[in-house]
Amino acid sequence: MKKGRLSATVDANLLVAAQEAVERGEVDSVSAWVNDALLLKAEHERRMAALDVFLAEFDAEHGEISDEEIASTVRRVREKSVVVRGSSSPQQPRPWLHQR
Repeated sequence: MKKGRLSATVDANLLVAAQEAVERGEVDSVSAWVNDALLLKAEHERRMAALDVFLAEFDAEHGEISDEEIASTVRRVREKSVVVRGSSSPQQPRPWLHQR
């Protein structure tokens, strides 16, 4: 696919994350990391638009789901749920996900 140039200013912690991904050999370059991130964002936006269309069509055919229906479904699901605990080992911190 043809590539285009991009100049962007990003949060410093995201740049560090991209550079670390390159150092670990996960991507060839910071540009490749940014390209992957933009692709994921574009795919997410496309899926959200498709979901909006689906929900609008569902609402038009069946009517809007009421708060009572949602609460009732949540109760039924919780009654049937089984609590599963994860491992006790801590997950690697990813501070770039939480910093702004």
